[in-house]
Amino acid sequence: MREVHLQLTDLLYAEAQRRAFESGFASLDEYIVDIVSGELGQETENLDHRFTPKVVSHLKQIQEEISAGATTYTESEIDEHFKERARAWRESRAN
Repeated sequence: MREVHLQLTDLLYAEAQRRAFESGFASLDEYIVDIVSGELGQETENLDHRFTPKVVSHLKQIQEEISAGATTYTESEIDEHFKERARAWRESRAN
């Protein structure tokens, strides 16, 4: 195990102490170790192997279509669309 020394501004130190206390940690050190462990423990899987030439070509095609003015939708528009479809489906099954 390694010992690390950090320099925090007074404001950052006070906020970290407050959060450590509110979260039930025995010390600020334990809180910081938990934060760093959680961050580094969630390393993402390397998905580069999924970007085959075929997939990259398809993504480039989509990008070109969007650049040419293809219709795009926001995440909230997509959510609303599928909520409406789900509602319509439930209603059709209720009859």
